[in-house]
Amino acid sequence: MEPKSGIPGKVKLLIALLVLQLCYAGFHIVSRLALNIGVSKIVYPVYRNIIALLLLGPFAYFLEKKERPPLTFSLLVQFFLLALIGITANQGFYILGLYYASPTFASAMQNSVPAITFIMASILRLERVHFMRRDGMAKILGTIASVGGATIITLYKGPPLLRGSNSSEEDMAASHEKMLNWTWGCVYLLGHCLSWAGWMVLQAPIVKQYPAKLSLTSFTCFFGLIQFSVIAAFTERDPTRWKIHSGEEVYLILYAGIVSSGIVLSLQTWCIQKGGPVYVATFQPVQTVLVAVMAFVVLGDQLYSGGILGGLLIVVGLYLVLWGKNEEKRIVSQQTEEATLTKHLLASSSKEESSVGADVC
Repeated sequence: MEPKSGIPGKVKLLIALLVLQLCYAGFHIVSRLALNIGVSKIVYPVYRNIIALLLLGPFAYFLEKKERPPLTFSLLVQFFLLALIGITANQGFYILGLYYASPTFASAMQNSVPAITFIMASILRLERVHFMRRDGMAKILGTIASVGGATIITLYKGPPLLRGSNSSEEDMAASHEKMLNWTWGCVYLLGHCLSWAGWMVLQAPIVKQYPAKLSLTSFTCFFGLIQFSVIAAFTERDPTRWKIHSGEEVYLILYAGIVSSGIVLSLQTWCIQKGGPVYVATFQPVQTVLVAVMAFVVLGDQLYSGGILGGLLIVVGLYLVLWGKNEEKRIVSQQTEEATLTKHLLASSSKEESSVGADVC
């Protein structure tokens, strides 16, 4: 038979991963544009989660009818807490950080999430750390590098490397107020990364109780929407802030809801299924490069030496943590195979001895 024509599986996965990172990068730029034209920092995530819930809800209801466990009060409380960390705090800190900092540094800071997740999982004893093995040392060194990089980005801006179209002599002066806003933006982004990591750590045991992932995500969006609506009731009482004033606002909000919460979710799930979570995570720095280029071209943002240095440290830390995780899995798999082989050999030896004993009798 002739070989089937078409794109090889590895090439499809590579293209899908690049498209995934492009969609993520586009979300950073779109969110910044939404803030620039005056979309409310509270209204924006509310509309985003409404669209996400409308997209995910029907699929969750029809596709997971048989595998959806019955709801209990305990599960609802866990969904509420998951939404508080993964939706409300996560998205809230992100939008505040983006408002005061820039899309490039938002993306760079997100590279520290695997290291922060590792720290949280280790503290809660969900992750074992082997200090005397190379995988354990790699995860520890990667965590230190990522935290160090995030600290540099937060505390040291440095001189500009490239001037965007929005640059001016006043911008170059780097006044005390602007530096303070920048620092607060990085602090908010650190809160965003902490929330994101906490959401992943908290989600792991909940998924075991409630394996219907689409339904779990839908419930999380639902409770997150309620929480954001309560916050908005106290902070956005002006009805005009809820009105969409231009077609540009419509496109930006639809991108955030449809692409960032719909297409990205399904594409990421497919990529993890085909390539595994470690392989998918290694493409995260591609997003940072794309965001830096897009922010420079579209928004006229500047690149600063402190951000480049911190970003490089975070990327190195990311790869060390991922390599450590991958090496740990390989060691565990090898130990399991050796234990299984030893068990079979002992069982075979025992059978042979019993057979010899029976023949002697």
